[in-house]
Amino acid sequence: MTTLAKVCGLVRPEDAAVAAGHGADLLGFVNHAPSPRHCQDLTVAAPYLDKAVLVQVATCAEAILATAHRHGFRWVQPYLPSATREAGVQMLRGAGLQVLLPWPDEPSQVPVAADLYLWEPSPQITGVAGGSGQGHAMAHPPPGAFLLAGGLDATNLRERVRGLAATVRANVLGVDAASRLEASPGIKDPSKVAAFILAAHALELP
Repeated sequence: MTTLAKVCGLVRPEDAAVAAGHGADLLGFVNHAPSPRHCQDLTVAAPYLDKAVLVQVATCAEAILATAHRHGFRWVQPYLPSATREAGVQMLRGAGLQVLLPWPDEPSQVPVAADLYLWEPSPQITGVAGGSGQGHAMAHPPPGAFLLAGGLDATNLRERVRGLAATVRANVLGVDAASRLEASPGIKDPSKVAAFILAAHALELP
């Protein structure tokens, strides 16, 4: 099985084209103004809607659904308040969207059904929702198939995945990277993007 490679934090058309051209399986576009990777013009994703993922922080799922419908996204990565996360995800899936659900590495989370999970650092540690360029302890895995995220690039993918317990590694479908593929915040380094995708596709998984 070929490991999925998701390149996130895409802002510029040329960076999206590079990631797609090198075979990225999923492309992440952040809709969150405080982020240095905020994609103000989501039409950048238009040529890649078969693999584009809307990454949005919102107080309610309705806002994410509206953005997804406005721009034609089929995948969403919703950052919702914990109290409304389960109902929000159900609503988004019921509306026909595929949900890549952020799953912070922290204990005692209520299982929430999703199409795929994104195992990433806890915002309680990083201070931000989503990508921070930091790794995590990989102690509290998602309840289903997932992409591994958190401080990844071409140089450490193999080591991080091999560090997972065999029962957890069986649920790895791919890897996600953003900030460590950049020349500066919001601007990708084409050589790092290409190397990450190549390394991801070369991973040997069960």
